[in-house]
Amino acid sequence: MKISKEYLYNLIYKVNGAAIEVHKALSPGLLESVYHLCMKHELSLRGIHYQSELRIPVFFKGVEIEAELKCDLFIENVLPVELKAVEYVLPVH
Repeated sequence: MKISKEYLYNLIYKVNGAAIEVHKALSPGLLESVYHLCMKHELSLRGIHYQSELRIPVFFKGVEIEAELKCDLFIENVLPVELKAVEYVLPVH
C-alpha cells in the first residue's frame, strides 16, 4: 500500500492534536510514563490505531543485539512517535 503525502499530513495533524490535548489537560512537569498512558487513551478516544512500546530490532554485523530499543508509539503502522517529557528538546533527543 502506497502512503500519500496527504494521508501522512492528516495523520500527523491528528496525532499533534492528541498530544496538544494531553499537554493542555496535564500541563508540564509529570513523568514521561504518565504522558504516554494519557496519549494512548487520547489516541483510542480519537479512533487512531497504534502500537505501544513496539520493539525495534538492532542488527550489528549480522547479529541481532538485545538492545531493548522500543518505539513509544507506532501510529497506523506508518508513523513512529517518540515521547519526551523534557523542558527543552536537544539534539540528543
